[in-house]
Amino acid sequence: MGYDDSGNCCACICVVCRLGSICIVMWKTHNKLLIYILWIMEIRLVSSFTSAMLCGRIPGLTLPQRQLCGEMPDALIALGEGHQLGAQECQQQFRGHRWNCSEVWQRNVFAHVIPIASREAAYTYAIASAGAAYAVTAACARGNISTCGCDVRHKAVPSADGVPAEPWKWGGCSADVDFGMRYARKFIDARELERDARTLMNLHNNRAGRTLVKKLLRTDCKCHGVSGSCVMKTCWKSLPPFRLIGDKLMQKYHKAKTVQAVRGKRGLRLVISRKKHGSAGARPPKPALVWPKRMELIYLEASPNYCERSLQTGTLGTAGRLCQRNGHGAQSCDLLCCGRGHNTQHIRRSKQCRCQFRWCCQVECELCDESYEEFTCK
Repeated sequence: MGYDDSGNCCACICVVCRLGSICIVMWKTHNKLLIYILWIMEIRLVSSFTSAMLCGRIPGLTLPQRQLCGEMPDALIALGEGHQLGAQECQQQFRGHRWNCSEVWQRNVFAHVIPIASREAAYTYAIASAGAAYAVTAACARGNISTCGCDVRHKAVPSADGVPAEPWKWGGCSADVDFGMRYARKFIDARELERDARTLMNLHNNRAGRTLVKKLLRTDCKCHGVSGSCVMKTCWKSLPPFRLIGDKLMQKYHKAKTVQAVRGKRGLRLVISRKKHGSAGARPPKPALVWPKRMELIYLEASPNYCERSLQTGTLGTAGRLCQRNGHGAQSCDLLCCGRGHNTQHIRRSKQCRCQFRWCCQVECELCDESYEEFTCK
């Protein structure tokens, strides 16, 4: 055993150093998990802070919507796609009507869209909710949202003797529409803060829109076998074309029910409005309350005529709209122009015609003059 210049024991120092090194190695080994967790927490903290900043810059969001945005910022991209999907479908369905669903989508993306509780408002809220549920479900199937994916609940159910009940089995990536509906409900319904009749109307139409997406799910199948034979089929649930959802909601728009608010033991509720009948002197019997069905569109107020521009109702009017002079539908000049008459403009333009392919490799076209008339409402 030796001593250093200070009189300390060299062997003791060596043992202490070795013990210290062993302790450091052991601390690092046993705390790798802790270091990893702290690193993940730091990344999530930075990500959460960035998401909160981004969500804070989006206009029209309520406080609950901002919180949902911060928790799942990747789902907000899908919601924006759903908003655009609903806007395009609404404008397509009402393209020839006096109200053509164009002004409401120019405002804040996730705010209230129509001030009047009309039949058109019922369709707008339903198609917007359906678009949100549709886009979130599609994003889950594509793997664009980290917290969802395919619906794994669809599995083959064997019969009692062990043979499959159907000549096919579940497989592929079934659309997780339940997740899309839940998230759309949390986000879209979060803007309905007041507990008045208009809020109940919006919530009802929101639910009808997103529920329709689930009801219209279709089953797609693919055959498996040698040389194109269909020995076994693999099937999965997929989303329908969004045009089908728009068409179904348009049918419900034409059959929408007028409702009114009544207060009962459970608070404010909406019931279908009934017309009063009976003679002037007699007191009519009290009608039974009829609740609207879950899949019906409902509205509180009659629609305005949408002929004139009005900031109060949020309508642009029909002045300057293209119409059909000899038409008989909603796009006819008689209906669309509200009796104000129409302007006729003679238009002449040149366009390419009689195109031919020349070897090699050129397309030659002639210019042809085209004349036509265009009719716009006064």
